[in-house]
Amino acid sequence: MAKKQTESFDDFAIEDYQKIIDENDDLKATNRRILKSLEKAKQKKIDLVNAVYTAVKDNLGLLEIPKVKPPPKDTRKAKEEVAIALFSDIQLAKVTPDYNSEIAEQRVLYYADKIIEIARIQRKSHPVKKVCVFALGDIVEGELIFPGQEHLIDSSLYRQVTIDGPRIMIGFLNKLLAEFEEVDCHFVIGNHGALGGKSRRSYDPETNADRMLYKIVEMAYEGNKRINFNVPEGEGERNWYTVADLGERCKFFLFHGDQVRGFGGFPWYGFGKKILGWKALASAGLMEDFNYACAGHYHTPNTQYINDVRLWINGSTESYNTFAQEQLASMGRPCQYLLFCKKGLGVTSEYLINLELEKSKY
Repeated sequence: MAKKQTESFDDFAIEDYQKIIDENDDLKATNRRILKSLEKAKQKKIDLVNAVYTAVKDNLGLLEIPKVKPPPKDTRKAKEEVAIALFSDIQLAKVTPDYNSEIAEQRVLYYADKIIEIARIQRKSHPVKKVCVFALGDIVEGELIFPGQEHLIDSSLYRQVTIDGPRIMIGFLNKLLAEFEEVDCHFVIGNHGALGGKSRRSYDPETNADRMLYKIVEMAYEGNKRINFNVPEGEGERNWYTVADLGERCKFFLFHGDQVRGFGGFPWYGFGKKILGWKALASAGLMEDFNYACAGHYHTPNTQYINDVRLWINGSTESYNTFAQEQLASMGRPCQYLLFCKKGLGVTSEYLINLELEKSKY
């Protein structure tokens, strides 16, 4: 037999509501404490990043960057072409059986020499006054990207971002400034630039070691009117891509490539699916339109047509990799792409530059 209810509904409801109100007040107080703690932690991270930029900017004045004499102006009236250097996956500080920071620097400088050599061949036919550098991420190797990485690097993230990285990139860009009248840099971040290991999601999405390196290099060239930088940034967002607009039919969609999942180590289907999706968004006016796409990440050079979009997936300066050998049964040769384009016509030629040094000149 059901127990007879002795309390009125109104008496029961008032008591119950009061408990809910008390519990809700406790939850609100707890929530406020958590939000304050999160805001304080976020502010510490922002302060840390700002402190890095401030310290570097203060010390750049002490760094002597040699002034590069501009090349003679090309006054020919023939329609010029633009050189495009894909620059990605340097993995600075990574150690494999035949790769380390020293080899990385040699190959980067060797790449600059090969760009110059091929541009001079092109100039026999037409002017090539400008080079665009598309840095596609993973310039640094990082420290805590995967378990055990600390045993496979030869320098700290501090050295990668503030010492070795700027020196190598400035050396590379100075070679180009001595050969080309103008250098345009379009830089995007890679996954190895993520900070904090497993706790990387606690950082502001904008925080990335590749981006820090890019901004340091940009500060180093402050006041130099012959070199321009486009480094996507904005607090609260990853800012993972950019579109480099080099004129009619020469719009390049740049991203690192970690947005594409590999299927058994072969991501080419995934690239096709992503490019078609992004192109559809561009057609709908939801992102910038593009004619070409460039990425890195997979260390294996590849190029393909995806409907009316041509895609290049860049190689790496890294060579022998035992992890890739064991887990993916795949390794790439050290290489980087060099393209040439002409306004109104698009990409006119391409080179895959082998960076295996016959003998070091550096």
